[in-house]
Amino acid sequence: MNAIADTAFKLPHVTHFYKGKVRDVYSLKNDILVMIATDRISAFDVVLPQAIPYKGQVLNQIASKFLDATADICPNWKISTPDPMVTIGHKCEPYPIEMIIRGYLTGSSWRTYKDGKREICGIPIPDGMREHQQFENPIITPTTKASEGHDEDISKEEILKQGIISPEEYSQLEDYTYRLFQRGSEIAMKQGLILVDTKYEFGKKDGKIYLIDEIHTPDSSRYFYADGYQKRFDKGEQQHQLSKEFVREWLMNNGFQGKEGQNIPEMTKEIVENISNRYIELYERITGEKFIKIDTFNVLERVESNILKSLQKLI
Repeated sequence: MNAIADTAFKLPHVTHFYKGKVRDVYSLKNDILVMIATDRISAFDVVLPQAIPYKGQVLNQIASKFLDATADICPNWKISTPDPMVTIGHKCEPYPIEMIIRGYLTGSSWRTYKDGKREICGIPIPDGMREHQQFENPIITPTTKASEGHDEDISKEEILKQGIISPEEYSQLEDYTYRLFQRGSEIAMKQGLILVDTKYEFGKKDGKIYLIDEIHTPDSSRYFYADGYQKRFDKGEQQHQLSKEFVREWLMNNGFQGKEGQNIPEMTKEIVENISNRYIELYERITGEKFIKIDTFNVLERVESNILKSLQKLI
């Protein structure tokens, strides 16, 4: 199976190229972005050495589906998806923060709480809570967006104090975040899932706020299986999760957490195939649709050709 680890497409009117951990982004004239969801995979802020077949298709198609399903709540950057691995959209000026919203005390928020802290990003958390417990109301715990290294937690008060975002704009981002999370939770519940936490990124173009990047994918979100959640919680058991946590667990079990001096474990053909199959499982469970594997023969040629055809109508 062929996988896209890198791209070097010859697109018209390119003004800038950005290679992220997972995505390759081409900026074109007329404020057009071409974003390729490659098959690269990252964990602990490190890009792993092997690309995962169909991973890019999974992420791009989930994000595209949820962008369409939430467009009535918040305008988003998407114009079209000319290929299962590609989204073409509006280039926006990104806000330098990510809006992380949590419905449950899980993951990093639980680790912070377990260490004795009773405040996350300026939000007080009551005593006596347990791992995976639902908050009375979802909480927003923003982070800064680091170009390199780890993102850092930041409070709403600090964002406003530093003038990173105006009070009026931040209020709008909060409103969008709560409403998007509510919609995502409703869609997830229909699939027998709980949307536990997720992140949203926003940008601005011509004075208008847009939702940008991905939304409700297993790379940006954590899901629990709703069936058995309460029983597992009552017994103090771990929840059955639907996210890329299984990749992080495999790495940790093999002595890697992204720390200096640690080596990434060997990604055998079997490991790569297993991760690919798990991503396909995530797609089918989150969307309720059968995943259709697109032909990966000459995959780079196919993707570039589909992009060029679409751009003829835009530029």
